[in-house]
Amino acid sequence: MLRRRLNRLFGGDEKRVDSRTIYVGNRPCPATETFIPPKFCDNRIVSSKYTIWNFLPKNLFEQFRRIANFYFLIIFLVQVIVDTPTSPVTSGLPLFFVITVTAIKQGYEDWLRHKADSEVNKYPVRVLEDGQPARKDSEKIKVGDIVEVVEDETFPCDLILLQSSRDDDTCFVTTASLDGESNHKTHYTVPDMEKDLQSLSATIECEQPQPDLYKFVGRMHIYKPEHDPAVRSLGPENLLLKGATLKNTKKIYGVAVYTGMETKMALNYQGKSQKRSAVEKSINAFLLVYLCILISKAVVCTTLKYVWQSQDGQDEPWYNQKTEKEKGTILYVKMFTDFLSFMVLFNFIIPVSMYVTVEMQKFLGSFFITWDRDFFDPEIEEGALVNTSDLNEELGQVEYVFTDKTGTLTQNNMEFIECCIDGFQYTAFSSELDSFCVTDGPVSTFQEKAGREKEELFLRALCLCHTVQVKEAGPDELGGDQVDGPASEPLRPAEQRGFIASSPDEVALVKGAMRYGFTFLGLESKTMKIKNWQNDVEEYELLHVLNFDPVRRRMSVIVRSKSGDTLLFCKGADSSIFPRVRPEEVERIRMHVQRSATEGYRTLCVAYKRLSVDEYAAADAGLREARLALQDREEKLMAVYNQVETAMSLIGATAVEDRLQEEAAQTMEALQGAGMKVWVLTGDKMETAKSTCYACRLFRRSTELLELTVRTLESGGRRREEMLHDLLFDFHRKAVQDAPPARAGVNRSWSSANPEYGFIVDGAALALVMNPSPDTNCSRYRSLFLQICQNCTAVLCCRMAPLQKAQIVKMVKNSKGSPITLSIGDGANDVSMILEAHVGIGVKGKEGRQAVRNSDYAIPKLKHLRKLLLAHGHLYYIRIAHLVQYFFYKNLCFILPQFLYQFFCGCSQQPLYDAAYLTMYNICFTSMPILAYSLLEQQIAIEVLLDNATLYRDIAKNAMLRWGPFLYWTVLAVFQGLIFFFGVKYLFSNPALQDNGQVFGNWSYGTIVFTVLVFTVTLKLALDTRHWTWINHFVIWGSLAFYVVFSFFWGGIIWPFLKQQRLYFVFFNMLSSVSAWLVIILLIVLSLLPDILLGVLRKPRGPHTQQKKPAQSSGGHHQTSDRPLLMRTFSDESNTVM
Repeated sequence: MLRRRLNRLFGGDEKRVDSRTIYVGNRPCPATETFIPPKFCDNRIVSSKYTIWNFLPKNLFEQFRRIANFYFLIIFLVQVIVDTPTSPVTSGLPLFFVITVTAIKQGYEDWLRHKADSEVNKYPVRVLEDGQPARKDSEKIKVGDIVEVVEDETFPCDLILLQSSRDDDTCFVTTASLDGESNHKTHYTVPDMEKDLQSLSATIECEQPQPDLYKFVGRMHIYKPEHDPAVRSLGPENLLLKGATLKNTKKIYGVAVYTGMETKMALNYQGKSQKRSAVEKSINAFLLVYLCILISKAVVCTTLKYVWQSQDGQDEPWYNQKTEKEKGTILYVKMFTDFLSFMVLFNFIIPVSMYVTVEMQKFLGSFFITWDRDFFDPEIEEGALVNTSDLNEELGQVEYVFTDKTGTLTQNNMEFIECCIDGFQYTAFSSELDSFCVTDGPVSTFQEKAGREKEELFLRALCLCHTVQVKEAGPDELGGDQVDGPASEPLRPAEQRGFIASSPDEVALVKGAMRYGFTFLGLESKTMKIKNWQNDVEEYELLHVLNFDPVRRRMSVIVRSKSGDTLLFCKGADSSIFPRVRPEEVERIRMHVQRSATEGYRTLCVAYKRLSVDEYAAADAGLREARLALQDREEKLMAVYNQVETAMSLIGATAVEDRLQEEAAQTMEALQGAGMKVWVLTGDKMETAKSTCYACRLFRRSTELLELTVRTLESGGRRREEMLHDLLFDFHRKAVQDAPPARAGVNRSWSSANPEYGFIVDGAALALVMNPSPDTNCSRYRSLFLQICQNCTAVLCCRMAPLQKAQIVKMVKNSKGSPITLSIGDGANDVSMILEAHVGIGVKGKEGRQAVRNSDYAIPKLKHLRKLLLAHGHLYYIRIAHLVQYFFYKNLCFILPQFLYQFFCGCSQQPLYDAAYLTMYNICFTSMPILAYSLLEQQIAIEVLLDNATLYRDIAKNAMLRWGPFLYWTVLAVFQGLIFFFGVKYLFSNPALQDNGQVFGNWSYGTIVFTVLVFTVTLKLALDTRHWTWINHFVIWGSLAFYVVFSFFWGGIIWPFLKQQRLYFVFFNMLSSVSAWLVIILLIVLSLLPDILLGVLRKPRGPHTQQKKPAQSSGGHHQTSDRPLLMRTFSDESNTVM
């Protein structure tokens, strides 16, 4: 790092910033030049966090950055340094346990990362060295090496494609591991590349590594003896990315341009930002309160100690004379030491073991999601996946759901439905092969076909304007494009014919053309072949492909027919095509496009243009010049694209259906019933997305839609900024100012008396809101926009770029109240909003697994979100909230008698409990029952939670961890602590408690208090348990039995390693007293009396009282009797509901 900064400071790194020069094969070019090999990073991938040398110091440093761990470390050091009333073991052992468990967990996770890195780095690859193939480990690949990759292998680094086994100099790859797209992409070799790579002398000049997967700018200089260097442009179509997989191609050769941590895959990898749950924030707030209580106790006791000693004869009584060292100690130093001693004595009020218990609860609890059989999808044979167990309880606190449309609400399974040619409607289910069936009338009043010539032109456009490749017929074929043989042979049925494409829309359109009799035969040596109605094969030379991009929202091809005509075919979104064709043609198509979009279909418009010789020559020169540019290549290509895609003729439009996911409507309705706001964020057009929202019941027929789109902004004939200002204030008045007060909350109003509003915004309008002109008030617009959105029942954001999706989520997440957000999507374009939200859900859909890998949780289908939130989320939150409150409660019960005891021992720092009890209270005696409770408890049955979505609202806004419940638990702990101490004190008012007349000592006093304490807090948890399993019985009664057995052994044996044994036979003597037995039982009952009365007098409420139907109960029990209990606990109904 220092060397890099010095290089940049003194100019040594200046060239590196702009571009890099790569010598192909690491050979000098030309051969007579002096060759100094450039230095680039090796091909090692490092995703691990630790090494064997830095694990211990680095892990300890990270753990002690947590306030609680650092606090207990300080307490431990104080016990070691200062003469304190308790042994350092009492705080050192729990701290050691916490640190060790966490270190083992993190070390294991990093070991898995090391193992994965080693598998990648040691993977054998084939490299050409001096023209001969050689095998080496992947980590030893250098920039400039020529690498061989065979079919179904992943690329070990970023390669420029030099040679392919296919005759058309292409190869197919899948990039699902990079961008989530599982469709095949076509890549091309460098044009006019020599077949003999051994004699190749070339250099590559390209940009420095950057993370954009879809951008690459470079050029290749090919040197030949006695010839000027030939220059070839390089773009993304020539770059094979590390992590992508070679498909449908026997083998390829490529030269390494980026290696190791400079590959685009490595640059795109970013560790997930640490997401903190609302429960963790509540824990920190409660810790501060208890820390203040701890300091207050220490200050009070320190003050009272010196007040006591200020009395005559109390500072130095005859039985406790001061030493010379004590007499020479400065008063203030002594006071500070005493303060620290009291801090140590009371430090157990801060529950260090709670962090371990919470971690274990989250880690073990996440398995219930994985084991839930309701999440298993037989189609993909997979269930749910948990990538982050730290957010389980957040699933029960979601207030806003942001969902993608395509692939999430819909199936992303495209089917050609209909088309429109010159204003005439055609279905895809005509019984005639050589003609169309007109189902709707044209826009004009004439009922007639569009004409044979127009129909053939439209179908040719569908067969030519795409990047589809025909799948090879057999594994032994290299030129698999010729799958149909001679023209006279019958074609295979459309549904049996395989295609490879980067988009399912393109495959649907090509198959749609096949149904009408025009068949795409494949691309061979830049020649596209199609078969027409007469079974004649038409050939077209592919001259240029003007690739699709989200800005233009269209793609084009330039082809030349056998007759010499140069044609441009273009397809794209209506908003992108209509401005580039004649207005009179638009009116004939617009009605069809709008109607198809209203019905929920995805629409594309098709246009064409005949290019004159001069027009093509200008376009060809412009494209070649732009593709050779190293600087601003994208902008130059865009300018040429826009220049050539003008004055086109509109032929028609297509409609493709993407059906709704299974139970999508029921899921959305349940989420809204649970009080969540659902926002749909999609890149699709407004009409299609709006129809999907109606189908999913996000919008209802009675919903008044507020539309903030480019169309509404341009409708008034004024500047967009002015219309934006007026529309925002108008919508704000309707949805916020004039709305009933009840609509200000997050819950949907189901009353028909109150109007419901739906808000629609597109990407362009959102850009104006987020980034307005300098003379407008940015924050004011955002505030109005956010208030409008929050007061609408559902929000639709269409034509959204991935970055805009993340901006929307971030805006809501940072709004007033910090609502909990959830994003769900299935594609790479959803990753940004998945990472931005509090909880990210990936759907294992058809657009790859990028969203799944970057998510916190992954589910096979959208319908599983309902149970994940309403059942799992609800129960997880209740469990961990009870765990947190219970830990603070039982520790306050534990330490309050110790504090009260100081008033009766002259504030002498005398401990009430034995050191063994202090150490094991949180680790052994009371830890397992609450852990079992936090894993298995079901206060409400699963089916009741699913049937009554409104129950989710009962725990909204962190209801169980607010200050009200916290105060209740604190008061309860104080009450019981007072009962423990003063109840036992009343017992000790009787001087003779044993049959032989002996009195109990101070250790007997503490042991009785501790016994009542352990039994009370454990039985309190038993009273709170609604769902009993054998595990609950085992840990609750087992913990109490363990305490009794331990006390017998600890006090019944003389342990040689103890200098003093305070509890020797104390427990035996205590249990020999009938009075002690009576007091212990009475105090336990008296302490639990408030909980018992509360449980008896509390009136059951609504769905909480619903029991299972007998038929379901018996049937369900019989059906799942052989299932492991831990799985049955979550997937089946509960037997007890309160």
